Amino acid sequence: MVRLGMHVSVAGGVDRAVSRAREKGCDAFQIFSSNPRKWISNPIPSESAERFLALQRQFGLSPAVDHMPYLPNLASAKDEVYAKSLQALARELERCQVLGIPYLVTHLGSHLGGGRESGLARIAAALQTVFSLCDSDTDTVLLLENSAGAKNSMGSTFSDIAAVLQSLPEERGRLGVCLDTCHLHAAGYDLRTSRALQATLDQFHDCIGLERLMLIHLNDCKGAIGSHLDRHEHIGLGQIGEEGFRAILCHPALADLAMILETPVDARRDDRGNLEVARRLASGIK
Repeated sequence: MVRLGMHVSVAGGVDRAVSRAREKGCDAFQIFSSNPRKWISNPIPSESAERFLALQRQFGLSPAVDHMPYLPNLASAKDEVYAKSLQALARELERCQVLGIPYLVTHLGSHLGGGRESGLARIAAALQTVFSLCDSDTDTVLLLENSAGAKNSMGSTFSDIAAVLQSLPEERGRLGVCLDTCHLHAAGYDLRTSRALQATLDQFHDCIGLERLMLIHLNDCKGAIGSHLDRHEHIGLGQIGEEGFRAILCHPALADLAMILETPVDARRDDRGNLEVARRLASGIK
């Protein structure tokens, strides 16, 4: 059965996230290693990093995933923002090394009206620069996350992601893909039935290759297919629906991947409730 987890807080110290993930019943988990709404991050104390690694081993939680903060924009046409974004990415890769985290997820950003080709060139140059600055022996793989397709955003199509990967063939071992199910649906990729899911995975394989897919963000979507509305919903209660998530969770090509929930918390359901629904659907129970 797939390994399921969710995004958890690092409030009080990054090591606290591991205990929170354990308490919520996770197999895997995702964090922001620092405040996601700030450019500057405080160094991770060595004791906190050691506890983070020790607790992971103790509880058997794997993988741990880090997510880039909200502010960086690797496609930005604004030189100051672009430079700060490169610094933030390099710094986050270093933090992943300190914590022994195998995957760092990043959005591709927005070209801000500069056009798709300009945006792709900026992203590829950013990654090339950052990788040249970082230790080549790093074990952390940078995962490019698909977007929902809002105006000027990059990465809503498989061809966008493929273009970035193909521009950096020498970095194949350092780059992979994270697919967000809400974003896929909003961008127009159908996941609502087994047949639709297979067609979408076939498109992904033909364009990118399933071997590059390393993580799933498991979220239902409030908006209609192709709406470009990035609004996450509880598993099975949105437009993808239970049939779609049963297909995703039971698909043999996805069985070895960790799936991280980024679902809302409200009066209808909490994090544990969504995790329980996902596990039920993964078991094939209706």
